Formats: sequence, structure tokens, C-alpha cells
Amino acid sequence: MNKLNGIHLNHNKGTKKCETTDFPLPKTLVIPMSQHMGAPCDCLVKKGDEVTVGQKIGDTGAFMSAPIHSPASGTVADVIDYLLPNGAVCKAAVIETDGNQTVCPDINPPEITDRQSFIAAVRESGLTGLGGAGFPTHIKLNYDAVKTPIDTLIINAAECEPYITSDYRELMERTTDVIEGILLVQKYLGIPLCKVCIENNKPDAIELMKSKTADIKSIEILTLPSAYPQGAEKVIVYSATGRIVAEGELPSNQGVMVMNVSTVAEIYRYTQTGMPLITRRITVDGDAVTKNAGNYFVPIGTKVSEILEYCGAEEAKKVLYGGPMMGLCLYDTDQPVLKNNNAILAFKEGSLPKTTACIRCGRCVRTCPFELMPVMIEKAYNAKDVEELKRLKVTLCMNCGCCSYACPAHRPLAEINQLAKALIPRK
Repeated sequence: MNKLNGIHLNHNKGTKKCETTDFPLPKTLVIPMSQHMGAPCDCLVKKGDEVTVGQKIGDTGAFMSAPIHSPASGTVADVIDYLLPNGAVCKAAVIETDGNQTVCPDINPPEITDRQSFIAAVRESGLTGLGGAGFPTHIKLNYDAVKTPIDTLIINAAECEPYITSDYRELMERTTDVIEGILLVQKYLGIPLCKVCIENNKPDAIELMKSKTADIKSIEILTLPSAYPQGAEKVIVYSATGRIVAEGELPSNQGVMVMNVSTVAEIYRYTQTGMPLITRRITVDGDAVTKNAGNYFVPIGTKVSEILEYCGAEEAKKVLYGGPMMGLCLYDTDQPVLKNNNAILAFKEGSLPKTTACIRCGRCVRTCPFELMPVMIEKAYNAKDVEELKRLKVTLCMNCGCCSYACPAHRPLAEINQLAKALIPRK
């Protein structure tokens, strides 16, 4: 890995000065029972049930999962089979809101006395990684400290994707929550050092965090170059510590834990209020947004179509969950906002440029953060040569899209990499 690899993009952070406001409560919410990596939840409510704000409506005994909670009070209008963006099907609760936002009587700050009660509280919060991956947070925290000692906590506040400013607004608006969340993780997991990593295109956030942590010796504010994909997990570990997370390894193998800045702030808020994860701060932007571009606290389950209407983007030709580099293109704008969404981007044009023959220029190789060879991977994939794909280490690809972006022939290299990974049998 070479930390100088990657690409430089137009930041397009037009909403960075937009303070977060509350999105109007929709009349209907659609709450899928799978909003995380791992097993979907069982739906705990049925048609006709009354629900309250923060009430648990989905859970499972499966190891890799996180509970689901209601963002609103109202009535369960239906429980349906729901098609997720990744093609999987799960149950979803359709809630007709009553506008009262009656809080569940069970909502109380958790009692935390030690490491295990802290991890149990994080699980009950329903928290998943808010940087986009959706990995259940309590699973990440529940490592064996003897077998896998962690000496450095990295807080990922790079936010290297264009347009998105939701993590930046977390730093600016809820600075105390971020710092207190860090201290809680350090306290209960026994991690001595924290590095908060922020790209240098956010100087005000850097200065604010430095001033607020000046007397906290265990927290270091680290300024990183503004280069994509600086916020990728393995890249930020290397940039912050110089440690390389090898193929098949996790950051914990190198004594590091990486957490998104909004995730760690949410941990603190849950410990203080007992209110689980039921809203997401999202950035709404793109050239199809004709009014009200900005940052919003949106109830989970809000249909994207309602957000587009509110922001004047009903005529958008292409709509994304997330950023333009790694975001998912929506096939249906009636899909809801999920836990791991941090942006809704709407664009006027959705057509792809014409693909031409590879000219062997090597740009895809030079821009890859992991120094992979997408041009050779494409050749091996077309030949269905699994052994060659293994030799080329295609499983390291994180689908950042640098290769496709840099390719003058407009070849879909990042997409081919993902198809190639699917050819390799899982252990």
C-alpha cells in the first residue's frame, strides 16, 4: 500500500455551512428488519400494534446483528416482505405515525459499570457503524483484549467522499458528544491512545477539536491530506499509524480499532438518554436539488421520495445512497433511509459514458490505494481464472472506484473487481 496513491476530487462540500435541521415527520415509515451486516432481525410487532418512540420492534438471537427500534409513535399498518438495495429480502414494519411522538416508557439511560455492561448497552442502542458499512458496533467492541490487544483508537472523520458533510456537522455541532464518546470507549475498553483523523479541507473542525481536547493527553487530533479514499479503513490505519492491515486481516490484528466519528458520538448520547438509534443525519445535495440542500435529522424509515420532494429534486435522473464514488444507485425512490445512510444525492444526468478499448496506460494501477492491477484483474475475470485472481489479490479491493474514475476508456473496472471477488470461494 502506498499512502500517496488515490485520486484528488472536487470536494463539492456545498452544504458544509448548513446547520442540521429536523426533517418533517412523515405520515408513513418503512422499517426494514435488516439494516446491518449479518442476520436480519425478527419482527417483534404485527399489523394493528401500537408503537412508541424508541420501542424495540426487531431483534434476533443471532450473533451478528443489531436490534431495530421505532422512530415514531403510531400504528403498525402492515408487516411486508421488503427488497433491500443489495437484492436480499427481509421483513419490514410499515408504521403510520400519529404525530404525537410518544416516547416508550422503557427508555432510560443504561446502567454501565464495566466493560461487558458497556458493550451490552451499545448492543441495545441498535448502533451500527455510521460511516456506511453497517457493521454492528457492539461486535467490534467485543474483542478479546488478551488475544488481540488494542493500543490505538482511530476516529474516522476524514469524510473524503465529495458532497457529504454529515460527519463534519457532527464535529461542529456536537463536539462534546464526540469527545465524551471517545473517552467512554477508551475507559471501558482500556485503549490508551486515540487519534481523531480529519482531512485538511476542514480547518475549522480541526481547530475546534484541538481546542476542546487540549487538556486531554490521550486524544490526538491528526490532520490528513485531502485525498480520496483517505477515509477507507485500511488506508486511514496506514495514514495514522504507518501500520499495514494485510490481506485477510482486521485492523485489530495491528492493534488498532477504527470507529466513525458519528458512531462514537451516538454511543455517548445513548448512555445519557437511553434513546436508541432512530434518526440519521444525512446530507441532501446534488445538481438536481433545486431547493433546501443541506443536512437533516431524518427518521429512519423515511422514504427517499419524500426527501427529494421536500428538496425540489423530484425530476432527478440518478439518486444515490451515499457518495458518488461508493454510493448505491437507487432503483426505486420509495426506498427508506436506513441506519448506515449518510447522504442522499440527486443528479440531473444518469447516463454512462461509452466504454472503449483499454490502452494500457496504467492509470488504474497508479491510483489504486492497495497497488492492485485492475487491468490484469479484468483479463483474469474474463477468463474466469480463479487462481490468477487470487494471485492478483482481488479480495483486497474495497470498491473505492479510483480505477474506474481514472480510466480514460471508461471501463467498469471497479464493478468487474466485485464480480471477480464473487468467483473466489469463501473459506
